[in-house]
Amino acid sequence: MAAKGRTELEVGADGVAVITICNPPVNSLSIDVLYSLKESYEEALRRNDVKAIVVTGKGGKFSGGFDISSFGGVQGGQMMQPKVGYIAIDILTDTVEAATKPSVAAIDGLALGGGLEVAMACHARIATPMAQLGLPELQLGIIPGFGGTQRLPRLVGLTKSLEMMLLSKPIKGGEAHELGLVDALVSPNDLVNTARQWALDIYELRKPWIKSLYKTDKLEPLGEAREILKFARGQAQKQAANLHHPLVCIDVVEEGIVAGPRAGLWKCLYGSYTVLTLCYMEQIPGATDLGLMPRKIIKVAILGGGLMGSGIATAMILSNYPVILKEVNEKFLNAGLERIKANLQSRVRKGKMTEERYEKAMSLVTGVLDYERFKDVDLVIEASLYPLSCMKHYLLILLKQQIFADLEKYCPSHCVLATNTSTIDLNLIGEKTKSQDRIVGAHFFSPAHVMPLLEIVRTQHTSPQVVVDLLDVGKKIKKTPIVVGNCTGFAVNRMFFPYTQSALFYVDLGMDVYKIDRSCTKFGMPMGPFRLADLVGFGVAVATGMQYLENFPERVYKSMLLPLMMEDNRAGEATQKGFYKYEGKRKATPDPEIMKYIEKSRSISGVTLDPELLKLSEKDIVEMVFFPVINEACRVLDEGIAVKASDLDIASIFGMGFPPYRGGVMYWADSIGAKYIHGKLEEWTKRYGGFFKPCSYLAERAAKGIPLVSKLLSFQLPSFSCNYLVHQQRKFRLGYKMNAFSL
Repeated sequence: MAAKGRTELEVGADGVAVITICNPPVNSLSIDVLYSLKESYEEALRRNDVKAIVVTGKGGKFSGGFDISSFGGVQGGQMMQPKVGYIAIDILTDTVEAATKPSVAAIDGLALGGGLEVAMACHARIATPMAQLGLPELQLGIIPGFGGTQRLPRLVGLTKSLEMMLLSKPIKGGEAHELGLVDALVSPNDLVNTARQWALDIYELRKPWIKSLYKTDKLEPLGEAREILKFARGQAQKQAANLHHPLVCIDVVEEGIVAGPRAGLWKCLYGSYTVLTLCYMEQIPGATDLGLMPRKIIKVAILGGGLMGSGIATAMILSNYPVILKEVNEKFLNAGLERIKANLQSRVRKGKMTEERYEKAMSLVTGVLDYERFKDVDLVIEASLYPLSCMKHYLLILLKQQIFADLEKYCPSHCVLATNTSTIDLNLIGEKTKSQDRIVGAHFFSPAHVMPLLEIVRTQHTSPQVVVDLLDVGKKIKKTPIVVGNCTGFAVNRMFFPYTQSALFYVDLGMDVYKIDRSCTKFGMPMGPFRLADLVGFGVAVATGMQYLENFPERVYKSMLLPLMMEDNRAGEATQKGFYKYEGKRKATPDPEIMKYIEKSRSISGVTLDPELLKLSEKDIVEMVFFPVINEACRVLDEGIAVKASDLDIASIFGMGFPPYRGGVMYWADSIGAKYIHGKLEEWTKRYGGFFKPCSYLAERAAKGIPLVSKLLSFQLPSFSCNYLVHQQRKFRLGYKMNAFSL
């Protein structure tokens, strides 16, 4: 396997060895980079012509942190992270910091996570004013593992270090200088030369030689420190009661203060690794294993400027793809372009984009009303939106068929023909064309420029080359793509349709709407099934529910509750009333009026109320809502709709907001055990009927004691998606709005 990154060593006439981290685009650390850093240090220490060392990064960035894909595989269910921890202690503490020649970190751009930890192991730090320094590991489900839990408190004080770690909050160079994290600020042009001179000054004893692991002047007295740590624990539990790793981080910091920094390092090594057990394997059978190279996608066309279409267009132009946006009339086209502008202007307001970059991005979009500009596009994504309230399913199929017949006529023969639909069979869409090998699903989750998941849907006709092309585009627009098969709801929606179905069933049996929602949110979901139904809108929920009823009648519960509420124009948040009342800025308030609809629904359904349901704990309710989801996920896996259980874990987190610290639906299921889940479903089947009947895949594994995720071979979480994990979960509230229900 080719080395992933390296360091370069260059010794100047002044006797300073400059070690440069080289691993574009952000000089991320990896096992290879760390070993190369050790080799460069050892060479510099051996050489008689080297007096001091400067560590910097190539291309204006110090290091964006450790590449999480380097955590490697799973052996016997155990993550390989401790190996990385041993390496970090050996290299950063026992090589860099313990070196007999002084070293200075020259920091420009990013110094995040492991990157900052490398810098803190040096004996001084010089930075530019706009450099970003921080330890954001907690947003990945892990704690700083390279000594940051020990060195940062000793450099900036306990209170500020806890704030930076627990909130994953980077700081700029100016603040870092004020805090003492860096020793001097200079311009980018003067950075390396200043660092060289600083290193020589340490060598000549003109400046202090400081090993940050053993500094104590910034640490509060033990009693005061314990009070600060106690307060931090309380805040962490208040902000995220279900998250364990912030508390582990605090424990590791405390260990270092009480028992010494080396003890803190060892506690970090053995106790810190609660990384999310997610997996993304790039080997897609029948696609990436064929040796195909992705073709170059230069220009993209998008049909539809609604919420989904404009969001997809935004994602494309943010990655510098020229986009042709087509709409049916001038009014809709202008509205679509305005949505794109609003998406980009939001980034400008938040400081994520300059005005110059905004203008450049908008220049990449061309609005059209016909297909004449489609003659040289390489990828088309159809994201047309039609009101569900006035469109029958068969009419939508006819409309999609006409669109794809037109695309076949106007687009070049190599063009990938993709659709963002989540409810219509892709085989039906391509039925009237001769290009079924080019037709593929590109199912984004709204808002498409924010949500990290891309569900790539292939049929039995879809060319492997087309799948490889779309995987490449997905990565370039910074999405996490999964490849799934073609069926009703594909993988994500189909897996989660029992989430609301089972909740509606329990309400008819006597369970409280709001208790169900509270139980799900305490479990870690962004919102419960009834708040979700309000946000999506009952029209969408009923229409998609009909598709599941048609295709999976034996396991769909046909509740009358939503239709009854819709008769009184009570259809969710858009109508200000659903299961909740809405006033002001989307504030949801429980509404006692829904009881009359619930009682009528119960009467029509003819079910017998079950008083035992009223006694259930929150844990019991979570199981009753999510075990049917696990059951359906097992069917999706068994039918080959999803190739790997890990794909379903990623989909559940990035697409539906499943709590990431639980590792995804399938991983969570295995933490409970197939036998227990199967037993509960069997019990409910006898009590309530076939809705809960466990599938053969689950039954077989329960009987044999085989893990549900036995198809999971290795873990590899793409680094570009990590920032969407724990602390970004609020964004899933936005994502639910159109989410997986675009037509």
